[in-house]
Amino acid sequence: MSILANRNTKVMTQGITGKTGQFHTRMCREYGNGKQCFVAGVSPRKAGDDFEGIPIYGTVKEAKERTGATVSVIYVPPQFAAAAIDEAVDAELDLVICVTEGIPVRDMIRTRYRMAGRKTMLLGPNCPGLITPGEIKIGIMPGHIHKKGHVGVVSRSGTLTYEAVSQLMELGLGQSTCIGIGGDPVSGLKHIDALRMFNDDPDTDAVIMVGEIGGDTEEACARWVKDNMKKPVVGFIAGVTAPPGKRMGHAGAIISGGKGTAQEKIAILEECNIPVARNPAEMGKLLESVLYTNQFWMLG
Repeated sequence: MSILANRNTKVMTQGITGKTGQFHTRMCREYGNGKQCFVAGVSPRKAGDDFEGIPIYGTVKEAKERTGATVSVIYVPPQFAAAAIDEAVDAELDLVICVTEGIPVRDMIRTRYRMAGRKTMLLGPNCPGLITPGEIKIGIMPGHIHKKGHVGVVSRSGTLTYEAVSQLMELGLGQSTCIGIGGDPVSGLKHIDALRMFNDDPDTDAVIMVGEIGGDTEEACARWVKDNMKKPVVGFIAGVTAPPGKRMGHAGAIISGGKGTAQEKIAILEECNIPVARNPAEMGKLLESVLYTNQFWMLG
């Protein structure tokens, strides 16, 4: 089991004719079951062509109808990326993963408003994507650092996603699914959405949740975890305090009115019984100690 994507997921690439789209589509095809998973590309100007055997269609709707793809990954330039998300939503895909960074906030506000009440889930924008080790990767995560197991990882920071996975690997702990949700101020899936799915996933036994300063998504998730989560969760909050209104890290990491600081987030996580690593190098060891305390010996 996994969440969001597995070896049977069919994926299309929006922006497959650009250098970034081509490079990462090729890398994803070479990972796990990628050759069977990546079935279509979308490029209005290149419809009828193909990329290394992957057929290219003019619209997302046509690509879905012709191939059965239910997920798209977007490598479209920032000025066109929100419209690409809109097209995927209008085609009623299950999931759209937007890797593109630098999308104007105004564009994303409009897109999120249009998504209200629709079936499509959005991961990102400005995110590394997701990976179900040994089965499928969608996005830019390096596949070789992962192995199949039972620890879920969800993070606002792409770099810290890789760091958490590296530490788990050193401890011999594999992952069920790893998700980079991105750190932009207007985005799709949040920590709480991932934790709900991990909680229901029979193949996930514990979760590492990596947050950042700014916003309140980690706090909302922590309160949900306290009341609902059946599995161990450990956390880490990236970033340091800064004067109100100053940017730290991702575009979404903005402290306003003294809210959203690392100290505040850590305090709330710990109030909700979520152990928090103070150093990013300690995430794996903290999870291991929690697992042993809870006698989760089956993890691998």
